[in-house]
Amino acid sequence: MDIIEKYGKQIKKNVQTPKIALKLIKFGLGIEEKRVTYFQDKKFPESLKYLNKICLNYILEPLGNNENYAWVNLFAPTELLHALQISPMLVEAYASFMSGLKCEDWFIDFAEKSGISSTLCSYHKIFIGAVEAGILPKPKFALTSSMVCDANINTFRFTAEKYGIPCCIIDVPYELSTESIAYVRDQLKESVKLMEECTGKKLDDNKLSEIIDNENKSKEYMNKYLKCLETNYLPMSLTLHMYMLFTSHTFMGRPATLKFYKMLSEDITKSKAASINKVLWVHVIPFWNEPLKEYFNFSEKYQLLGYDMIFDHLEPMDSSHPYEAIAKKLIENKLNGPFSRKLELVENLVDRLHPDAVINFCHWGCKQSSGGAVLLKNMLREKNIPFLSIDGDGVDRRNAHEGQLRTRLEAFFEIIEKR
Repeated sequence: MDIIEKYGKQIKKNVQTPKIALKLIKFGLGIEEKRVTYFQDKKFPESLKYLNKICLNYILEPLGNNENYAWVNLFAPTELLHALQISPMLVEAYASFMSGLKCEDWFIDFAEKSGISSTLCSYHKIFIGAVEAGILPKPKFALTSSMVCDANINTFRFTAEKYGIPCCIIDVPYELSTESIAYVRDQLKESVKLMEECTGKKLDDNKLSEIIDNENKSKEYMNKYLKCLETNYLPMSLTLHMYMLFTSHTFMGRPATLKFYKMLSEDITKSKAASINKVLWVHVIPFWNEPLKEYFNFSEKYQLLGYDMIFDHLEPMDSSHPYEAIAKKLIENKLNGPFSRKLELVENLVDRLHPDAVINFCHWGCKQSSGGAVLLKNMLREKNIPFLSIDGDGVDRRNAHEGQLRTRLEAFFEIIEKR
């Protein structure tokens, strides 16, 4: 049993005393933050060392800021929170870190014992389990949207009612038009009024515009990174790819995120071209999975280019009209609406990055990742791109099926190498 597993057992032993469990979680994450600050792996480029540090800061910040934080999901308009200087607790990130501490099973089981369906997404069950157990501090409010995940609204309504806090839900239409932009803009402004009432703060529109300017600059660096990624090799790990999802969404617009993307574009520009098998990932990634780690972590044989969700919106935003800009961003996101838009996103990434293969991950409880697999397979067949669809769980280690996965990966990579 490794030290993390032992520590996870200590958390599980103390969950009936929420304050102690929270202190253990914060202490464990704090130790890891100190480790990655002062004892970074030399294999990491400087940008990825920085990414490792800021993402641990991003999860610790709300846990230690009981008076000024809010629950959000991956597709919440967190630019508003950054402008108000409110710490966002990304619930998918919380679930991922609990999996990293090897205590996710307790939270999942506790949620199910409380009456939550076993078929619900495990990211949500970990979050609900923590709320049901009273481990998470009470936030000022919750903020989510109707985008992508059909569990978001019910999960946030349920947990917000449990803690007696306001819940802002942004309804995002599928079609981009003047009317739909105005519809979302008005919801954003109403949500800001509620946030101001909850926090006693006043949102400065100039500050919001500054956040969007940072976001635009970050996206410029992201596009530079993508251009170099077509040919150049940068050593990466599954965990670092997951962290890039946090920076590309919830923490986009922050100065630290902008600094990371600038460093990342500089590191990959300086990196060398490499003849290596390149794989594009679709949907979430089980960062803890041993067979996947063996194939992709800092591998010089198989390069994981990243996954589609990281690059779902790379277009510039009009910072002179910040509410309209955020509304437009939400509506035109490539993952909002029918699966055909996700196909368009993957096809665009294939054309830009020229991967040797694509792997689709059907995450437990996520209907769209499973339901669209055949459509994705057919599109990639027309492009003559080898495709593998695998079932599993992004955070619950009990749904790993590692032996079966290793066998399928071995066969798949044999096909790639022969090509």
